[in-house]
Amino acid sequence: MKIVIQCAGSKNHARPGAGFRAADNRQIKFVASPKLAPHSDQYAYARPDDMADDSQTWRERLMAYNSDDHANPLHLLPAYQLYAGKAYQNLARKFGTKQVFILSAGWGLIPADFLTPDYDITFSQAKNVAAYCRRKKSDNYADMCLLPDDGDNIIFLGGKDYLPLFCQMTTKLKGKKKVFFNAATDLNLGPGFSTERFQTGRRTNWHYDCAQMLINGEVGF
Repeated sequence: MKIVIQCAGSKNHARPGAGFRAADNRQIKFVASPKLAPHSDQYAYARPDDMADDSQTWRERLMAYNSDDHANPLHLLPAYQLYAGKAYQNLARKFGTKQVFILSAGWGLIPADFLTPDYDITFSQAKNVAAYCRRKKSDNYADMCLLPDDGDNIIFLGGKDYLPLFCQMTTKLKGKKKVFFNAATDLNLGPGFSTERFQTGRRTNWHYDCAQMLINGEVGF
């Protein structure tokens, strides 16, 4: 069984200065709309699919960085340690980093141990989310799907804003997909997908409670 959980806005701090650097030595901060981001002497803002140089996008550079067998000189955190919620590390501890995946609004469907730079990109359109962080449906992203097509069943833990990308990324994978949801109306996601309403009074980050119940064996496929 594979577990996919949506990413989180709250991040843990990596080593100071960690991450990619621009030509002027400012740290690259990945956002949805760099032109809307505030001026910063510390950060140079970029989209994941902007060109890093004449030959590679930042996404391609990150893929190459993860494929190299090195000592992580940029001091990037693995995805399950990048997000501040305890659910990510708890899932990785229970099921292993090879079975847990993160659905990232910036990068796509990535393994829990994928070395990931700091970014502020989200599907949430909430009023408290800065405009430069909001990814729109019309934005063009070369999202990575690094979940192997090995026939394993797949569980998704996440909100409705992330569900379209999850379905897009996994619809052709052989394994059966189960989506936990917390909404008033039922979901009809088509062949290969089943759904289960997660009963909770929590409206924000309810999927963390669902993750803990999955860990405890109280819910499952």
